[in-house]
Amino acid sequence: MKVMLIDDSSTMRKIQRRVLEGMGITDIVEAGNGKEGLEKIKEHNNDFTFVLCDINMPEMNGMETLKAIRSNPDTLKLPVIMCTSVAEKNQVMEAIKAGATNYLVKPFQPEDLQNKINAVLGK
Repeated sequence: MKVMLIDDSSTMRKIQRRVLEGMGITDIVEAGNGKEGLEKIKEHNNDFTFVLCDINMPEMNGMETLKAIRSNPDTLKLPVIMCTSVAEKNQVMEAIKAGATNYLVKPFQPEDLQNKINAVLGK
């Protein structure tokens, strides 16, 4: 199982990494923005189980990243969990409309992230 973490906050990526590793997921690739994330997804031949992606990032934000993932036939069905520090209903609804598989509001408890991941994995 391989996971892509896309977040401009290295601290948030470390927190997410710890939760994933606690779940036994150790094949983790990180990116600091959407553009870098898309490049790494392509470099790894789209071989990811799911993506955790922040919404608010510089250069290429999470919504643009999600739309790029959904517009590519090779990644169309790749599960994407969107993370946002802003619990604005319209932002969450926009992400779901754009094809987000699930979403998570920061700050979160480790079990919140685990539950979202398990839902995406069908556990």
